[in-house]
Amino acid sequence: MSRPDIAVVGGGLVGRLLAWRASRAGFDVALYDAAGRLGEGAAAWAAAGMVTPATEAVDADAEIVAMGRRSLALWPQWLAELQHPVFYRDAGTLLFWHHNDAGEAHRFEALLRARDAKAKLERVDGTRLGELEPALDLRFHQALYLPGEAQIDNRELLKAVADALDDLKVQCHWNTKVADTALPDVGTVVDCRGMGAKADWPRLRGVRGEVARLYAPEIALRHMLRLLHPRYAVYVVPRAEGRLVVGATSIESDDHSEVSVRGALELLSAAYSMLPALAEARILEFNAQVRPTLPDNRPAFHYDRNRRILRINGLYRHGFLLSPTVVEEALALLSADERSGFTSRWPCLREAPAIAHAGVHPGEEERHSCLSS
Repeated sequence: MSRPDIAVVGGGLVGRLLAWRASRAGFDVALYDAAGRLGEGAAAWAAAGMVTPATEAVDADAEIVAMGRRSLALWPQWLAELQHPVFYRDAGTLLFWHHNDAGEAHRFEALLRARDAKAKLERVDGTRLGELEPALDLRFHQALYLPGEAQIDNRELLKAVADALDDLKVQCHWNTKVADTALPDVGTVVDCRGMGAKADWPRLRGVRGEVARLYAPEIALRHMLRLLHPRYAVYVVPRAEGRLVVGATSIESDDHSEVSVRGALELLSAAYSMLPALAEARILEFNAQVRPTLPDNRPAFHYDRNRRILRINGLYRHGFLLSPTVVEEALALLSADERSGFTSRWPCLREAPAIAHAGVHPGEEERHSCLSS
């Protein structure tokens, strides 16, 4: 067996996308993951798969939003290159609010218009809502509409990329845990282990999310729905064949245990308050996920040139929003001529001077996340 050019350690969303794109670019790639080929051990397994840069602009840095727009352009291109179809829809997001939370809607609208000049935000009335969601009897008479935002079936994607890796003859080592002290002997190691890299990147923290999957074939949603609420901003994301993904929670916790009774009740109650037709939906499963997050909630690269280790982490709850852009930049870095160097198009991913802190080996340089505004 040949010595690979690149070993990707961690086969979650970023890791398997990078292995796929690097192999297509001509690299000899090996992939190692502690879980199976379906991705059931990754945070992406329980994700809603939303690509919503405008919606995120209210809370996220402007550069994160721009990176999300780049991903929004890349996703259809990449999905078209897969042999197996993956559910994808870019009909946009509808945002609703209860009467008592009208102030939250005004706050969201004002912040979005101030922070994202490119957002195509439309305030719609009942008539327009009927045109957008004709099969749905909503209890709201107005909403905010953000066209063009997209969603991807996360599990279909993980499987389709695993199949593509097989087609490309990538050496996939599933159910194989790799420690930092026993990295593969290859040209470059790319560490995409997420929370699995916490021992080597102590600044990582977990942000827990809880998600419900429902079956409601009578609810034919065209758009992603979000509830604007000061404490509990629930979303409902339609999938193919009558399935829905409902989520909301963002808890500062490394707890990987099952969904709590309180979490389940709050999640479904908030969704029901927005969409009463969910009363007859069937609960398929509850899932909890812990997203790897750095102190500033932005992604980061650490590149140890001496040891040939590139570490990618900290995508927070923006996995599907940022992964294509992050992978594109990582591949450009791996492909760059070391004599000429590499400069990312994104200021938050450009190289900084050498730093020294726990979890970064001597001589390692940080391709670090954006500074807070």
